[in-house]
Amino acid sequence: MLLDLGNQSSVTSFILVGFSDYPQLQVPLFLVFLITYTVTLVGNLGIIAVIRINAKLHTPMYFFLRHLSLLDICYSTVFTPKLLEILIVEERTISFKGCMTQFFFICMFVVTEMFMLAVMAYDRFMAVCNPLFYTVAMSPKLCALLVTGSYMWGALCSVILTYSLLQLTYCHSKAINHFGCEYSAVISVSCSDSTFSKMASLMISILSEACSLLITLTSYVVIVVTIIRMPSKGGLQKAFSTCTSHLTAISIFHGMILLLYCIPSSKSSWLLVKVATVLFTVLIPMLNPLIYSLRNKDVKDTVRRLINSRLHSHSQ
Repeated sequence: MLLDLGNQSSVTSFILVGFSDYPQLQVPLFLVFLITYTVTLVGNLGIIAVIRINAKLHTPMYFFLRHLSLLDICYSTVFTPKLLEILIVEERTISFKGCMTQFFFICMFVVTEMFMLAVMAYDRFMAVCNPLFYTVAMSPKLCALLVTGSYMWGALCSVILTYSLLQLTYCHSKAINHFGCEYSAVISVSCSDSTFSKMASLMISILSEACSLLITLTSYVVIVVTIIRMPSKGGLQKAFSTCTSHLTAISIFHGMILLLYCIPSSKSSWLLVKVATVLFTVLIPMLNPLIYSLRNKDVKDTVRRLINSRLHSHSQ
């Protein structure tokens, strides 16, 4: 479907401007993004491996966390390698098909992660507010359905938005003032009426953001009320600790989305758009494994045992 371009464009490739306005920063930025991307891959693959190895972590919460780490790897990988490439090569181009494909996958993974975080909020709600029925209510079948539904909604939104971009004509300027095919940057180089695409984007953004935030906020309001009513301090501390990491990840994710899409569209704001996109697509995937591992006793204990067993085997 992505390759069916119809009668839409005479452009076969785009030039990605990236950070070419700052030639002195190209090498430092390359090194920073390369290190960040490496930490992202190692951290998220580590989370997935730890959850798989430790049978104690085969619970709904860690099942969702494993998919969150997978999504972080995926949407970081869609953007970062191309960003690294255009920082060190002179020909900063991306094919039209490659651009639409990149947009499709980044859109799908970001929307899916938005709902995965909402699903994780619902999971915390069930764990804190209904602990006796938690394992029954959050059955493997329901967990699989929630994850599948998140991926399907992300794919559906992405299909609609990518289709809307394929209906546009790109003929005036081939230069995209960005380091990737981010929605507003692609729209800016279209020379046809983009009303339908912008309306589709607005409706999907409002619907997705509203639904995910409604699930998340409702879950945490009930969680807070339940925690306040807990008679024992031990129970209160345990309940609070299970939610803090997830609430931190949600705050950063939605904060970056609001920062990115509340920036006014003007030529002077493109640098801010690019910086916000870097934070969203490069920094967040690196922070999530740090947030969950540093505040999670089970994950830290598993990593500690793995390191100790490796050191013990090497010493023999």
